[in-house]
Amino acid sequence: MEKFIVSARKYRPATFGTLIGQDSIATTLKNSIKRGQLAHAYLFCGPRGVGKTTTARIFAKIINCMNPGPDMEPCGECESCKSFDEGRSYCIHELDAASNNSVDDIRALTEKVMIPPQIGKYSVYIIDEVHMLSTSAFNAFLKTLEEPPAHAIFILATTEKHKIIPTILSRCQVYDFNRISIPDIVKNLRMIAGKENVQIDDNSLHVIAEKADGAMRDALTLFDQVVAFCGNTVDYPSVIKNLNVLDYEYYFKLIDHSLEGKFAESLILFDQVLSKGFNALYFVGGLGNHLRNLLICKETASASLLEVSPELEAKYREQSQRCPLMFLFRALAATEKCETDYARSNNQRLLVEFMLVRMSQLSQQAPKPQPVLPKPEPVQPKPEEKPVEAKPEPAPEPEKPAEPEPVAEPAAEEVKPEPEPEPEKPVEVKPEPAPEPEKPAEPVKPAFASGLSISGLINEQKEEQAEPKKPLDFMGPSTGKPVTEKDVTEAWGRMIKYYEQRNPRLGRFIAALKEARPALESDEKESTHTIVFFVSNMNQKNWIEQQTAPQMAAFLRKALENESVRLAVKIKSREDIEKKMYMPQDKDRYLMENNPEFAQLKKDLGAELK
Repeated sequence: MEKFIVSARKYRPATFGTLIGQDSIATTLKNSIKRGQLAHAYLFCGPRGVGKTTTARIFAKIINCMNPGPDMEPCGECESCKSFDEGRSYCIHELDAASNNSVDDIRALTEKVMIPPQIGKYSVYIIDEVHMLSTSAFNAFLKTLEEPPAHAIFILATTEKHKIIPTILSRCQVYDFNRISIPDIVKNLRMIAGKENVQIDDNSLHVIAEKADGAMRDALTLFDQVVAFCGNTVDYPSVIKNLNVLDYEYYFKLIDHSLEGKFAESLILFDQVLSKGFNALYFVGGLGNHLRNLLICKETASASLLEVSPELEAKYREQSQRCPLMFLFRALAATEKCETDYARSNNQRLLVEFMLVRMSQLSQQAPKPQPVLPKPEPVQPKPEEKPVEAKPEPAPEPEKPAEPEPVAEPAAEEVKPEPEPEPEKPVEVKPEPAPEPEKPAEPVKPAFASGLSISGLINEQKEEQAEPKKPLDFMGPSTGKPVTEKDVTEAWGRMIKYYEQRNPRLGRFIAALKEARPALESDEKESTHTIVFFVSNMNQKNWIEQQTAPQMAAFLRKALENESVRLAVKIKSREDIEKKMYMPQDKDRYLMENNPEFAQLKKDLGAELK
């Protein structure tokens, strides 16, 4: 029995020309060899199975080849190439950092680096899975990696670039390998199937390529698995059964049921999927991918993003034409929300079934906007009817005055409705003076609840202070009884009693009224009288102007029987505020200024106040 070699090893690329999906990296490395610009350290990073280690071996083989071709490909005939192919080369050394990650392993490697190569120009050291090295091993490797011997070249390979310390990254030329595209994988699998005399259709190849997720090594492994299951003739049903892949037909049927609003059939189809052993979350992810393919098929510009077989592409295009664009948008949003809520849901099956029911309702919502379009059409004649009604109204009016005799009669009829609004106007005027006495009572209540503790109004006061305020003018100039300071004092006392009886809770405000000494400022030219109310700070001034000043002014006008009375709230200056005497010197100075006898007595006795 002939020894079997897996396809991943049997068809491993041996030249840059057979390297799949990494053309830019292959071109860069070949140009560096041509020009003799070889770095002492390289870092190949990328997903699994994309050719990192393979590229490192090809690169090491070429730089030691004695007769490289014009395209910088190894000859395969020199001693260096033969020893490499037979696995006995002493110029290329491979180290698995996953199992040799200690400081002692790195020290043994650095000692081996000093030995020059027996055949060829360079000793190439390929360290795979370099991210598995410990931190101390990385630090021990730094000096050798930065300044190796002239014959030593290091090629590091890793799938997790973020785990490598920055000091290592800064000493290497970094090459990022990409995932291999589905068309490239299908092309390579078709070539291998031809060499192995295996008959396989395009749908099966695309299923294997999608399952590999961009890794050529995984695709070759799956290919061997399918061939072992099916033999030399591979068909699509056998592939999806062996690889445990959900058939595309389930998704096509599900979308058809959703477009027709058949939620019961959708639930039955989902139950069939679960009975085959598939995970509900896997089903939802596949449905989202199916909707994505339908969406990109709607436009020719995005149709190139579809990576399926030509036969399957025709099915996608046909179904996408029957799917409204809004249906695809909302269905994608529903699947995305279902995937997000799946992990934290207590009833995961119900969550997926509810998503399917909502998708069947989306098809019923899609045709609704179509009948909405003719609805605005009958709306247009409505404005036409309005002017039609307006036109006949002026028409009968000129007909009536056309008769000379009945002119007086309609005139009398028209005059009658006019006096009707006249009595209504004075009715509206009457309540206007009524609210004036009510105003001081209604707004005073909310003001009294807060007293003069103005902490709650600071924010509003700041905003109002920022805006320029006009001088208070609660009433324009008019005539009335003459006003004297004595009258103002009496009216002020009555106002204090009024607030004490009606709103005793405003203790601080009433105390401020009692302490205040209102001043009268009269202007004979304009016939106005201004009563100045002094307060101690800006907070009190703002609060009184906002809450009580209009009511106080109305009360004073009524008490003084003069509508030209105005009220102005001002802040006391330092001279107006009485200075309290706390120190003996202040008391002594006050007694001497106000009592000359005390000053004379103090002088005669030679006494001092303590």
